[in-house]
Amino acid sequence: MRVLVMLDGTHADADHPHIRVDDLGLMRGDGVFETVLVVDGQPRELGPHLDRLARSAAMLNLPAPDLAAWERVSQAVIDRWTGSGEFALKLVYTRGPEFGDGSPTAFALGMTIGPKTFTHREGGVAALTLDRGFDPSIVERAPWLLLGAKTLSYALNMAALRYAEAHGADEAIFIASDGSVLEGPTASIVLVEGDTMRTTPPTIGILPGTTQAALFRAAERSGWTTRTEPIHRDELKGAEGLFLVSSVRKVTRVHTLDGVELPDSVKLHTELSALYESEYP
Repeated sequence: MRVLVMLDGTHADADHPHIRVDDLGLMRGDGVFETVLVVDGQPRELGPHLDRLARSAAMLNLPAPDLAAWERVSQAVIDRWTGSGEFALKLVYTRGPEFGDGSPTAFALGMTIGPKTFTHREGGVAALTLDRGFDPSIVERAPWLLLGAKTLSYALNMAALRYAEAHGADEAIFIASDGSVLEGPTASIVLVEGDTMRTTPPTIGILPGTTQAALFRAAERSGWTTRTEPIHRDELKGAEGLFLVSSVRKVTRVHTLDGVELPDSVKLHTELSALYESEYP
């Protein structure tokens, strides 16, 4: 099932074309997006997602998004959704047609979550570490690389996932040239050691994770220590638990890394999942 609403509130048929073929989001990936999890009619972390949309738009010099309008169009999709209790709400904002009047293209699309996501949530995933091809020190020197912006230019991310799948894994974890752990193609990294959760900092050129932030809030209330700091690839295999965290996948454990089985983290996964869900009573 899909529900499509344009930013101006117009309800549209998702099975019919609405984007011009010369839209720069299509032609060049010149745009930004967010994906919000909706559960039983309630969007999770919509405010942080919209804040991140605005941050990404600013990095691309797109017009500042009208966040109130995005809230309204998000609710319009939710109100029209009649499918399963959980669905993905995708917010898309592009520079618009190449020779248009300068107006951005903007819409919200409700989408069914694929069965693979639920399988991975329950059973965990095997992951490969892949070289992302940059040193984190370049982030400040080269803002035009848009490191840390959630742009529509996701060809690299999808190529990484296809490479992982072609080599017997389900997911990828990007590593910087200095050995720093970055993020997954579509997820934040969370490492657990004892009563401490760690994740990697946005300053190294990655997206600040909305779901990771929610998990850390819940963990801190329950007495966990949380840290946002650099993590080296050598630390991944020795941790008590390694997890990929994102809006739609929620908390997913990594059971195998680069062909090596990791310590059993099933019980830990259950605990972290319960912590995350406690944010949304």
